[in-house]
Amino acid sequence: MPNVTRNTRQRGEVLALLREVDGFHTAQQLHQMLVARKARVGLTTVYRTLQLLVDAQEIDSTRLPGGEQLFRRCSQSRHHHHLVCRRCGSTVEVAGPAVERWADQVAAQHGFTEVGHTFEIFGTCAQCAR
Repeated sequence: MPNVTRNTRQRGEVLALLREVDGFHTAQQLHQMLVARKARVGLTTVYRTLQLLVDAQEIDSTRLPGGEQLFRRCSQSRHHHHLVCRRCGSTVEVAGPAVERWADQVAAQHGFTEVGHTFEIFGTCAQCAR
């Protein structure tokens, strides 16, 4: 597991921003927010920090249907899934016990162990649909 405890100034600034913003954001969006704050953090450092945090399971990552990767710090520490608005990026964290049972069953049928998964539902939130 990566060493995310080695706290650099840049990593601290990325973490501080993730604690303040809601919803999923791209690395580029997060970098732009940091630049607007006058933080001296390069885009490569933002990407590297986000990947370290994902690997350490400190933040969540998802991909839009077009392949773009998004990041956010979640309020739940247990495994969960997301409803994500394609327009504004607002996110709702949801439990999915049926998804968990199904994933375990399919994995077992095919002899897989130590299985992990992600499950995101994309749509348009009520506010954007108006």
